[in-house]
Amino acid sequence: MNYFLKLIRWQNLLIIILTQVLVRYAVIRPLAGLTKVVLISTGESVPLSLQLPLFDFILLVIATVMLAAGGYVINDYFDIRTDRINRGDVIVGKNISRRRAILWHNLLNIAGVAAGFYISYRVGYFWIGVIFMLASGLLYFYSATYKKQLLVGNLVVALLTAMVPFLVLAYELPAIWSHYIPDVKAMPSLRPLVWWVGGFSMFAFLTTLALEIIKDIGDFEGDSAYGHNSLPVVAGVQASRITVSILQAATLLLIIAAWYLFLGDTYTLLYIIFAISLPMMLSAYYLNAGAALQNFRTSAFYMRAVMISGVLYTLVLWVIVERGLIG
Repeated sequence: MNYFLKLIRWQNLLIIILTQVLVRYAVIRPLAGLTKVVLISTGESVPLSLQLPLFDFILLVIATVMLAAGGYVINDYFDIRTDRINRGDVIVGKNISRRRAILWHNLLNIAGVAAGFYISYRVGYFWIGVIFMLASGLLYFYSATYKKQLLVGNLVVALLTAMVPFLVLAYELPAIWSHYIPDVKAMPSLRPLVWWVGGFSMFAFLTTLALEIIKDIGDFEGDSAYGHNSLPVVAGVQASRITVSILQAATLLLIIAAWYLFLGDTYTLLYIIFAISLPMMLSAYYLNAGAALQNFRTSAFYMRAVMISGVLYTLVLWVIVERGLIG
């Protein structure tokens, strides 16, 4: 059981669960509550509220986690040789047989895709379930092919990570719309929800892309030995460092610009300085500190801390909405 949990990266799965829960309850719910609609039936003005049933939301989280777990399994299945060089040990082929790994991959993906289509049916848009089918296919081909191609695998992982928060909104919006539209004089714009959740998705995309390139630098030896055309192998370690630094700088500039243009509160500014900028700078420092493998691993550690801080900012947003500092 311990090896299976390690295989599916249970810590990462917990972060996925936390992300989707916080996006629903600390972003969408409080921001939706700022918008009021007038009901035709009663003439009453009421704030918008969450309408996707809790059971359906739980299924959405489970579907997302199952696909991610299946992706981790198939990734280790295809990475046995490179992992022996880069990490010195493997799970698939040693603690868990290759045949059993494929079985788990298939079961997790079938369950995840089926749950995705069921939730899509529940919200009245069955075709949205195709997202889960595409994600399943991308995760497979990422491990089998895309990760060996220049930047393609990095972009696929970054895109799929960005979809984690946006999936919550993709299923909540149809539920809100179908609930209120028959009984309101005019449906208000829901663009603020799209912009906010889209902002979290963009943050996830940029930081994941930076992290993946840092990991590729650390995996240079194994990737080079087995012909993986990662950015460090093709363009060199120094070019990869510059690329990561550009992504990190762009992320910080976008965050600061968003704060300056749309927020301006002290809570967010302090959070940006200490919870995002500081670990980002530490990641950049260790990335450029030298060629020792431990430096790249430490850089990746601080980059993950930046990503978790991005998720936890949802709680800060919740506070500033409740205190009327945004509206």
